[in-house]
Amino acid sequence: MASAYAFTSQEKILAPPSRAPAKGAGNGHRLHPRPTAPSAPLSATILTKDSARLLPTVLAALDWCDEVIVLDTGSTDATCAIAATFANVKVHHLVGPFPGFGRAHRRAVELARHDWILSIDSDEVVSPELAAEIGACPLDAHTVYTLPFHNFFRGKHITTCGWFPDRHERLFNRSVTNFCSSEVHERVQTTGLTVAPLRAPVRHYSYHHTGDFLRKMSAYARLFAEQNVGRKKSGPVTAVTRSLWAFFKSYVLERGFTQGAEGLTISAYKSQVVFWKYLMLHEANRAASP
Repeated sequence: MASAYAFTSQEKILAPPSRAPAKGAGNGHRLHPRPTAPSAPLSATILTKDSARLLPTVLAALDWCDEVIVLDTGSTDATCAIAATFANVKVHHLVGPFPGFGRAHRRAVELARHDWILSIDSDEVVSPELAAEIGACPLDAHTVYTLPFHNFFRGKHITTCGWFPDRHERLFNRSVTNFCSSEVHERVQTTGLTVAPLRAPVRHYSYHHTGDFLRKMSAYARLFAEQNVGRKKSGPVTAVTRSLWAFFKSYVLERGFTQGAEGLTISAYKSQVVFWKYLMLHEANRAASP
């Protein structure tokens, strides 16, 4: 995607304030005892946008990191003010059109001081057990570490709908690898590297209520269409058939029906995401054709 986004020339940095962290935030009010320091200096990176609801908990769970890089992509709430109350956090601002998740993550990695990167989203909470496990791990630069995710919706741990088990590559050495540049479904590149699983979980609170589904569905569908325009064929029939299959797979094959209203809602959401992303791809292909 050849969008005219700007990172370096228009980027601003909001330095942490000199005052003490606010109550319940930062090192002034640690949620858990500090774990053993990792075997190498480590930077955590986070992309944010209107993340105020959960950000205090996310950042408090990272107070053992040498630094936390927050790259904000256009928040209009208190996200940046909250982040600035944490002593180990540096807040940067992205100005211009959002370039896609892969490129944004790569920029956050570039802003870090240290080569070891722990990439965490603004709705993901590192468990104290995982912090301790990372602290005890003899980190190897040619190894990418995967973290298990426990996904929650309406306070319930979802173990069906394809949401469990769930692992992602999030701990790596940037001198050896980095995120790919994909607009969506970005991941750390592991070709030629060892991939090692860690055991303790990240707690993922991506969807607090139904409105979160609607907001993310629109964003994911648009980015999918931008990423695949001219590369994949699509049409209304494709959108409908893929959408029906996505619901059947999630609700029946992946046993979403066993988790009540939450399982039904998630399965319907996954179906709608597929429908709209293939319909938007169809429209993007038509607009791009001569």
